[in-house]
Amino acid sequence: MTKREGLPPLKEPTAAPEPSAVTEPATARLSGIALMVVLTGYVLSIVDASIVNVALNSISDDLHGGPAALELVVSGYGLTYALGLVLGGRLGDAFGRQLLYAYGLAAFTVTSALCGLAPTIEVLIVARLLQGAAAAMLVPQVLATIQAVTVGQARARAIGMYGATAGVGMVIGQILGGLLVSLDVAGIGWRMVFVINVPIGVAALLAVRRVPATRADAKPGFDPLGTVLFGATMVCVLAVVVAGPDLGWPLWLWSLLAVAAVGALALVRVERGLEARGGSPLLSPSVLSHPGMRRGLAAMVPFSAGFGAFLFVYALIAQGHFGFDGLASGAGMAPFAVAFFVVAQFTPRIAAALGGRIVTLGTVVQGASLLLLALVLWLGWPHPSLALVLVGIGFFGAGAALIGPTLFRTILADVPSAQAGMGSGVLVTSQQMATALGATVGGTLYISLAGSLSTVSAAVLVLALLMCFLVIVLVISLKLPDPS
Repeated sequence: MTKREGLPPLKEPTAAPEPSAVTEPATARLSGIALMVVLTGYVLSIVDASIVNVALNSISDDLHGGPAALELVVSGYGLTYALGLVLGGRLGDAFGRQLLYAYGLAAFTVTSALCGLAPTIEVLIVARLLQGAAAAMLVPQVLATIQAVTVGQARARAIGMYGATAGVGMVIGQILGGLLVSLDVAGIGWRMVFVINVPIGVAALLAVRRVPATRADAKPGFDPLGTVLFGATMVCVLAVVVAGPDLGWPLWLWSLLAVAAVGALALVRVERGLEARGGSPLLSPSVLSHPGMRRGLAAMVPFSAGFGAFLFVYALIAQGHFGFDGLASGAGMAPFAVAFFVVAQFTPRIAAALGGRIVTLGTVVQGASLLLLALVLWLGWPHPSLALVLVGIGFFGAGAALIGPTLFRTILADVPSAQAGMGSGVLVTSQQMATALGATVGGTLYISLAGSLSTVSAAVLVLALLMCFLVIVLVISLKLPDPS
């Protein structure tokens, strides 16, 4: 393989970048093929967060893994993924986003193969940890590339596609996983949920040269202390979210939140001091202080938490009360996926007419869907109308399509192109953390209430919690700046 055909070598950026490495102007065109290539890597990372869920029973039977090991197969991926996103974005700013995307996609493809070939549960856990780290390398480059080389309606359309990919990917993962396991393709059972990534990843790698090469104009420094503090804070928070339900929420686990709070305060002081001295902090306080990013993230957290809780509690009801298998449960989310994808195509036009109020409209649509679902479940239990449930799920997806892509645009609107990787890393980290936290809180609340009250009461009260999240988003949406 020649140097031109292989992946480009990893070079240390210099103060005077080489011509090929200089950030491309914002008017550079992101072709349809290039957008498809970067979104391919992104959708693989999203799908693999959920596709394994429906294969856990088969994995347990084949590799003899206990509940704790299976939990690591699921949560290990999310742990290294969330931990590495900000650093991955920063590396893209420094060394080049196309470069980091290419290496991240190659690593993701290789680790997917390792997952599919794993002979023991221990090997599978390690491979999943590495797979999450690879995803953290490639994902921030997607939004950063869009931010660096598009403007106006082109950017709005690209971020709309990104938002559609984010929303639909989680649903597709469950549907596809159930389908692959039930079909038992080539007789390899659960392994196909990982092996399917290999040909897709290779195809995207062959076209990665079509992606514009961008990076920061000036040589960015690195922030070892900030990186350590950020990593320690994230580990403490993620440990509570991931291990809490299985360990029964012991006191020592809650104490990690205090450690995380101290780490977060120390991180703020270190980053402010470093930026005041002219350094390059991992999380730039000046960038994070922009009204669009600050308010957008404040809305993104409850929105993503509600989304995570909705998906998780839906799966518990569908598979627990109604007895659906993984494939049937995933298929029930098809109205969400279809509505989300269709409406996301029109969000740029709606946003042009309504500005930031498109988020307000989205909260109203989602609120109506939650009210419909609550009424259908309460009045029709134990045999609610499936058609009305699917209608409610569809409207929930339509509302998400109005909110999600607009918040992405709002958060990144004030981020300089030179820091696009850092900005996208912060955005995706917040989204992933909130989604995981929402699933944990929603699932724990549902299980606790179903045991003491009834299934339908628990489901309706969880929907009421989601309505509270939406009220927060609604209030913030009234003060959001115009994302255009």
